[in-house]
Amino acid sequence: MGVRRDRQVLLDKRGEEILPRAAAPFLDFCHLLRRHGFSVAPEQAAGFMRAVALLGPRSMEDIRQAALAMLAPQPERSEAFEALLFAFFHGEVSATIDGSPDDEETVVKDEGADEEMALDEPRQEEGGELSSAVEQFGVRAFADDEDTLGRFRRALGAALPVRRSFRSVRTHARGKPDLRRSLAQIVRADGDIPEPLHRRRKAVQRPLLLLIDVSGSMKQHTGEYLKLAHALVQGADRAEVFTFGTRLTRVTSALRIRDRERALEMAAAHVDDWDGGTRIGPSLQAFLAVPRFSAFARGASIILLSDALERGDHREMEAAVRRLSQRAFRLSLATPLAGDPRFRPETAALKAVVPVLDDLVDGSSLDELTRFTLSLACPAPAAQTVWRRTS
Repeated sequence: MGVRRDRQVLLDKRGEEILPRAAAPFLDFCHLLRRHGFSVAPEQAAGFMRAVALLGPRSMEDIRQAALAMLAPQPERSEAFEALLFAFFHGEVSATIDGSPDDEETVVKDEGADEEMALDEPRQEEGGELSSAVEQFGVRAFADDEDTLGRFRRALGAALPVRRSFRSVRTHARGKPDLRRSLAQIVRADGDIPEPLHRRRKAVQRPLLLLIDVSGSMKQHTGEYLKLAHALVQGADRAEVFTFGTRLTRVTSALRIRDRERALEMAAAHVDDWDGGTRIGPSLQAFLAVPRFSAFARGASIILLSDALERGDHREMEAAVRRLSQRAFRLSLATPLAGDPRFRPETAALKAVVPVLDDLVDGSSLDELTRFTLSLACPAPAAQTVWRRTS
């Protein structure tokens, strides 16, 4: 893409206009935010312009509300965001694009990326303007705060689901007779045995698998999700953690570091697609296509932390979730959208996967997630039953 500065019209590689002239200031504002350290993904810029078009705009307040909703500034930087918004749209600062490398869109290595980077026509959806299939590389830093997950980590050992192992352990009662060792003891005691020996199958924790969506529409929650993942890896016997946005990344090794700050820094360095696009279906299919990875899902409690706003064909996501369900002991989707009392699984993707989910729960806060994780061993009605009652 290029920008012809004399007319302020966005052009594609063939020199054809792909944005109306009036949209240029809103795109310039997104570039201004990037230069001041705000993370603005391409799909967020597109969503911002669509929101402005939807609202009119009838006033400056409409533009402000569209910016807050679509560009999602961090709460701690809200004052800086408001100041830039006021200064830019009241003519106090300029955001003229100079074509410097920092202002260019991130290069996408996938084939057919040029077609994906073009702005699509608005889709008829209830939400999800921040969700996209466009890949964008990014980095993430985590603030150092108090460890509120210590109690949760210590409670995991007794709370997670277990299964009976094929290995057995000695027991004094409530087991099957251990004939081999009992006979050996009889021989050593010249025919006498004080009491029969028993064995029972050992109970072991089921594997726990976390699949964390790190796309742009989830950027307000991924920091907390990684802290939760670190506590799970530290407290559970067998836990695996993967992130996905436009690509799949295994971060379990980084999260095995006991110091949480160092572990999160290592995990952040491993993941390339922070706050980028969303390809849920292809990412889950990639997970299932690698035998070593798909083996982690066998008999596991799987928690998918995502808003499930798939921008591509939802049938690929549905097929992947069905295959995960066939392998899993329990498959759960925790979405931050469920924190809103008005939430209903009405998108095509959610309607397709709810019948195969065991749980569809609130993933908007650490308190809700830790409470749910500690209840995984308790039986609960299927997600379809629960959400049929609330519809």
